Amino acid sequence: MSKKSAPEVSRREFLGSACCAAVGATGLLSALGSLRLMGAAANPANGPRLPATAGALPSDYKALVCLFLNGGNDANNLIVPMGTGPAGDAAGYLAYAAARSNLALPRTGLLPISPRTSDGRTWGLHPAVTELHSLFNSGKAAFLANAGTLVYPTNKAQYTARSIPLPPQLFSHSDQQVQWQHSVPDKPTSTGWGGRVADLVNTFNTSDQISMSISIAGKNTFQVGTRVSQYAISTGGATRLTGSTTSLTPTNADGVRFRAQKDLFAQSQSTLFETAFAGASGDAIVSSDLLNTILSASPSLATVFPNTTAGNQLKMAARLIAASQTLGLKRQIFFVQLGGWDLHAAQVVNSDPLTGVHAGLLSQISLAVSAFYTATDELGVANQVTTFTASDFGRTFRSNGDGSDHGWGSHAFVVGGAVRGADIYGRMPTLSINGPDDTGLGRWIPTTSVDEYAATLATWFGVSATDLPIVLPNIGRFAKPNLGFLG
Repeated sequence: MSKKSAPEVSRREFLGSACCAAVGATGLLSALGSLRLMGAAANPANGPRLPATAGALPSDYKALVCLFLNGGNDANNLIVPMGTGPAGDAAGYLAYAAARSNLALPRTGLLPISPRTSDGRTWGLHPAVTELHSLFNSGKAAFLANAGTLVYPTNKAQYTARSIPLPPQLFSHSDQQVQWQHSVPDKPTSTGWGGRVADLVNTFNTSDQISMSISIAGKNTFQVGTRVSQYAISTGGATRLTGSTTSLTPTNADGVRFRAQKDLFAQSQSTLFETAFAGASGDAIVSSDLLNTILSASPSLATVFPNTTAGNQLKMAARLIAASQTLGLKRQIFFVQLGGWDLHAAQVVNSDPLTGVHAGLLSQISLAVSAFYTATDELGVANQVTTFTASDFGRTFRSNGDGSDHGWGSHAFVVGGAVRGADIYGRMPTLSINGPDDTGLGRWIPTTSVDEYAATLATWFGVSATDLPIVLPNIGRFAKPNLGFLG
């Protein structure tokens, strides 16, 4: 597998990406304390711990991979009704085609699926997700129907009467992204549910030299924790300050600069802020040097990944999973992201939904996730790695003439060897404009909460039933803390 060189960045960019914990406006001393703890640095006295001989990962290793579809995926074209006939027309393909008009996929091109459980309706997948279709049929992928942010379980009558608290700013990108990632829309919080999971399960790990929470898509709310800080890297490896390198020969200019940088930051400082800044900078240099050293020495994977945004991010996640034993990590949480899903316009090209922007995004995701699953199988950890999707919200069932607008409930998918696949979990909405699940224009009221989705993943990852409310404070309001899609 080819390895890109780690990107070089300025001092400000380096601290922003390599140190990566969220520092809120909670007072200067709190901010400085956060700065000092950033980066999960190694002990310089011990030196970088070089990779041991490659081998099978421990049987108790597990990883969660959050794949965020930034912008709001039009899941109404991911899973499409195929039913015909009098009994199926109200929620079948004919109603779908009428509501979606120019966005409707041809029925003949859909990829039929046969879920293990059924409500009597038949479904097909977008033709662009052939790899995901194969994973579903082989039992390695499952869909979660109509999930979204909720304060309490909500039906249409409650929504219309506003008789129950609703998530604030329901159709706002930024608000719904944050609510998806921290899971408590009715309470102020400075952490994400992924970060709270990491705080609880970090005791599984034997080293904190590199954080168990790694983002390959920049800073995010999902991984912000209290004790475990997210660590942002690029698809080429850990970012490093310009001039830093592991080559420390006396005649190497970069090596001299690197040593000087570390020596400078190790000096005693006269003020609290200078001490915090020097500590964070020095720790980040050591952390990036350690991680890049380990990655450069790690064996290549035989799996070929697509050279795309999603493909390159998931390739780096696979490389980090391969290095987990060297890093002393038995639990890892990754955040990857693909943008471009906010398709109010140009969702289709020349009135052809099979060649439009949405089709291209779905194809990219399908290819990348399939390659990633193959890589985990190559590493012998397919049953120990679970990839799951999330997005801001769904989109309207009704076309706006050129695309679709902001919705609410959406369909997600989960992939991995531990997934009880070939099934749809939760309840698919009644696909009818102004029907029992519609707030208007086909904005579906979620029938499964983010809390239930997250709780199922957290439980599989090792969070106990007793600790689940720490991760998801609202989970007691919902009926299914375990949706059953993981074994």
